[in-house]
Amino acid sequence: MRKLRVYLDTSVISHLDQQDNPEYMQITKEFWKDVTAGKYDIYISDAVTTELDECPEPKRSMLFKFLSQINYKLISFNEQIIELAKRYVEEGIISSKFFDDAIHIAAATVYECDILVSWNFKHIVKVKTIQGVNGINKLIGYKEIQLVSPAMMLEEKE
Repeated sequence: MRKLRVYLDTSVISHLDQQDNPEYMQITKEFWKDVTAGKYDIYISDAVTTELDECPEPKRSMLFKFLSQINYKLISFNEQIIELAKRYVEEGIISSKFFDDAIHIAAATVYECDILVSWNFKHIVKVKTIQGVNGINKLIGYKEIQLVSPAMMLEEKE
């Protein structure tokens, strides 16, 4: 069986060191164990590295150190990703103010990821976005993508 192709947005990496949200941080660290164990084919995009670069030190260095623990494929922006992100905005699925969120979803879609993992419940992991994105994807020939939180990736421990 092939590994799931999983796109991580910035919020997942950021929550590996989110002292003001210990519950999400703990869940993220549990999920990260599976990531570092190579359970998934991991993808991140230029948007993730750009957003991490904007973090203040010492957090920025710590987050890049977490990234260095895993094997991942880096997705570079291309016209296909930008056009799909614009379509999500034009269709009212994502607000133009949050174009980077549309870029994350479009990058994961264009690179045929099975799942996008995010803690962004406001713009990404919500029913309106999931239905809208998958409606557009289906309409223009992309496969559906699951938009989930790290908590949804955890398996029950016996």
